[in-house]
Amino acid sequence: MGGISIWQLVIILGIVLLLFGTKKLRNVGADLGGAIRGFKKAMREEEQAPAEKQLEEKNSTVIEGEATKEKEKA
Repeated sequence: MGGISIWQLVIILGIVLLLFGTKKLRNVGADLGGAIRGFKKAMREEEQAPAEKQLEEKNSTVIEGEATKEKEKA
């Protein structure tokens, strides 16, 4: 009841290479890398977004308040 040995992994890798070829596997690897990079970028933007959103809400509140005061004066 052991795990998968190194020789079993080598045989599986050889079969996968024979079935798909190196070019397709290279493309799959590049696509996977691009997806991971995109995910990391989205996570960084999501972490920065709440702080920016709070600033926008404060600015919009001030602008709306000033506009309301100006309408009341007129």
